[in-house]
Amino acid sequence: MSTIGALLGTVLLLFQLVLIARLVLDWVGVLAGGGGWSSSARRVTHAVTEPVIAPVRRVLPPVRIGSVSIDLAFVVVFVAVLVLRWIVLSL
Repeated sequence: MSTIGALLGTVLLLFQLVLIARLVLDWVGVLAGGGGWSSSARRVTHAVTEPVIAPVRRVLPPVRIGSVSIDLAFVVVFVAVLVLRWIVLSL
């Protein structure tokens, strides 16, 4: 694997970890009411991931199921990062 491939794989892995952190922190905010350290951590994860998720969300809005809304844009971005990382690491 080339140096550029390894670097890109590492960047995609870090982005994937930030996406997982965003998912966990969003659920902590929903279940625990948010506030404190989780509020500032959510701001950081949203600042990093929102520039990628927002354009996808404009094309693919959240799906409402009763009172629950499922953000398909997050799922699409997460799967895309997994696929891109798999492609990069297989080169």
